Amino acid sequence: MTTQSTRPPSEAHSAKPAGAPPRNVEPPEVPMWRRKLRPYILSIPAVVIVVGILYPFVIGAYYSFLNYAAVNPDPQFVWFKNFASVLGDSSFWTSVRVTGVFAIVATAVETVIGVGIALLLNRSSLIGKIFEKVLILPLMIAPVIAGVIWKLMFNPQFGILNHVLGLGNTFDWLSSQNALWSVILVDLWIFTPFVAILVLAGMRSLPKEPFEASEVDGASWFYMFRRLMLPMLWPYILVAVIFRFMDNLKVFDAVYVLTAGGPGLSTRTLQIGAFEDSIINLDYSRGSTYMFLLWIIVFVTARYLVSVLGKAQRRAAGAES
Repeated sequence: MTTQSTRPPSEAHSAKPAGAPPRNVEPPEVPMWRRKLRPYILSIPAVVIVVGILYPFVIGAYYSFLNYAAVNPDPQFVWFKNFASVLGDSSFWTSVRVTGVFAIVATAVETVIGVGIALLLNRSSLIGKIFEKVLILPLMIAPVIAGVIWKLMFNPQFGILNHVLGLGNTFDWLSSQNALWSVILVDLWIFTPFVAILVLAGMRSLPKEPFEASEVDGASWFYMFRRLMLPMLWPYILVAVIFRFMDNLKVFDAVYVLTAGGPGLSTRTLQIGAFEDSIINLDYSRGSTYMFLLWIIVFVTARYLVSVLGKAQRRAAGAES
């Protein structure tokens, strides 16, 4: 004989299993001191990163006002004598010229070629999709490794470039007349895909309605590119320009692997000049002065380019004519 439960159906369905926590129970209140402490705990990683960045910068700026070198372990304040010495040295201005030519030419050519490649890849096709995957390969190679590869290819005796181009073994890609342009060529090969990928992402984010309306009205491809696409793409292009120009002003690794700043001073950038003074000549204060002056150049240039980017963004949004 079986017995049935006499509880109402509502009570039978609402029965809780043994050991289950009670329902509608408010969580315990967090103490006030923990609430106040939480923002400071969450900010610890950011503080560590900021200190890790600012500490070497402050030390380098401090050294630039000393006469600190390996032969002078007891440095003294010399104030602006290091700046006067560096600014009065012709090799410094040669480094400024080399760095400026490298940054301007490499950034300009990378931008033009990168935009052209992005235009080609923007058209959906099987070849374009395959090329889009292959395009990223140079970015996956470290600049030092790329420099070693290209140095072997530039070799006039057994390099593949002279053999393929029929230049024999007399043309030297890394001579004093050609070294800077060869280094720029290597930088183009490595970083043009970065510009192309960034601009391509911008193209694919643009609205399609203006282009469809212009195509219905019979507008040519060049007209749509010049009047519609290019104004809306300017913010993306300027972001690529800022990234590449700032990076090219600080170039070191590929140039040092290819030429070590030579022959002579033909590829001696500001970074290589600072490296030679600090690491090779062990004149830490002079090398720090190089880097401090380079920081001023990069900071002023970055502020100007960011202001131009802000104007381009407002113009693309229609907030500024």
